[in-house]
Amino acid sequence: MTCPQCRNRGKWFSAGWGPFCSERCKLIDLGAWFNEEQRISRELRPGDFGEFEDLPPGMNLDRPE
Repeated sequence: MTCPQCRNRGKWFSAGWGPFCSERCKLIDLGAWFNEEQRISRELRPGDFGEFEDLPPGMNLDRPE
């Protein structure tokens, strides 16, 4: 997988910072959100997440197993 910040490739989810390659890249991305350099392009609508309701529960989802 490619780190969204620095674009290095690796197995970042096994490193503990996934999807980022390091804590540094994770904090740089978080700072960009706080500074409003990144934002969601439009208001979210009720139907935006409908397709996720059919996903099976798992450790990476908010639903309990």
